[in-house]
Amino acid sequence: MDFLKLVALDEVDLGIISAHVQDAVVKVGDLAFERPEKRFAAAMNRFVWEKETRRRFLRPLPHERRRSIVHFDRVLSTKASGIDRSRPGDVLSLLAIHFVPGEAPSGTIELIFSGDAAIRLEVECIEARLTDLGAAWETPARPSHDI
Repeated sequence: MDFLKLVALDEVDLGIISAHVQDAVVKVGDLAFERPEKRFAAAMNRFVWEKETRRRFLRPLPHERRRSIVHFDRVLSTKASGIDRSRPGDVLSLLAIHFVPGEAPSGTIELIFSGDAAIRLEVECIEARLTDLGAAWETPARPSHDI
């Protein structure tokens, strides 16, 4: 199986993780900040974008999603907007992950969701991981965006 395991230690690495989690769906109840460990984690069903590029050159392949987790270490605090933590079953669509530099190497990692929702993580530095947890499953729809 083609399980992804990615690590980000700078803005370029974080951009690669962002590209792989674009259009992931996340339940509000699957977002967690573990303050003592300075870790923020989000379990998600990510769209497998890396197979879409192969689709153009090979026989048509089904679209896929895969259960994954992205976590950020060295997190000092979190702030959310547009997210109701009292509704754990609500589903968010992750659009991008950005880093806003502060006093080096610290800064803010922003998780941007559709519907004007966002989570901001104040971090000592960039330290993130994306890990696939299980086998992929077929999905009939490919995410698309209005330009």
